[in-house]
Amino acid sequence: MIVRSFKELEGTDRHVKATSGTWESKRIVLAKEKVGFSLHETVLYAGTETSMWYANHIEAVVCVEGEAELTDDETGQKYTITPGTMYLLDGHERHTMRIKEDFRCICVFNPPVTGREDHDENGVYPLLTEEA
Repeated sequence: MIVRSFKELEGTDRHVKATSGTWESKRIVLAKEKVGFSLHETVLYAGTETSMWYANHIEAVVCVEGEAELTDDETGQKYTITPGTMYLLDGHERHTMRIKEDFRCICVFNPPVTGREDHDENGVYPLLTEEA
């Protein structure tokens, strides 16, 4: 059994801050736990815009605080995401988040991330693996 708090992850290698300066993420469960998914608490900052494309991962996101506009960059459809709203990127959709209020969410990735990932120039997380 693993028990962790968000607080204990602050300032550790599991507390990742994007090079873009638009978000930070506490990686609660990672690939090295070998459970088939990773679990994160992520905060995107108010007034920022982040374009992403999880070409190598499926991501589910539940908003727990704040407000954002999610745009499906492939269709142009826009969604308002507020606490209690979930979105699932089950088709590897290119998408953009425009953050109206600091946006705190819980995210699940499959395959799991290692904790070292950051978005590349295309908004993609590379598919990294853990050493055996």
